[in-house]
Amino acid sequence: MLKLFKKADLILLAAVILIASVFILPPLLKKDAGLASGKLYAKITVDGKPYKTVELGAVEQELEINTKYGYNLLKLHDSGIQMIDADCPDKLCLTFGNVTAVGQTIVCLPHRLMVEVVSDTGQGGVIDGVAS
Repeated sequence: MLKLFKKADLILLAAVILIASVFILPPLLKKDAGLASGKLYAKITVDGKPYKTVELGAVEQELEINTKYGYNLLKLHDSGIQMIDADCPDKLCLTFGNVTAVGQTIVCLPHRLMVEVVSDTGQGGVIDGVAS
């Protein structure tokens, strides 16, 4: 009977599988790293000072922020928060999308506004590629 693989072929195949798993498995295992086990909140600050903290849940609602710096409209939905309107000139704050993971932020520099997703347990958050 003819052997299908030689010993060197099996060693090479095992090495390729091992190297591929080193690159494929860590991102899959870290997929839920940004999700906290406790309740999630959006901590809103204006000019570096606490403005409001709201719980993120399944209930859809809108939150208007009127300050001396300007107007912003936030939408809470899908256990996350999103900036849907602002009267700032560049409107870059509208491009952040729906943030749902601990540590994600929405920033409106002209209005000195920052929205950060936090957890009541202090767990979660993702480490970026530079820090790890």
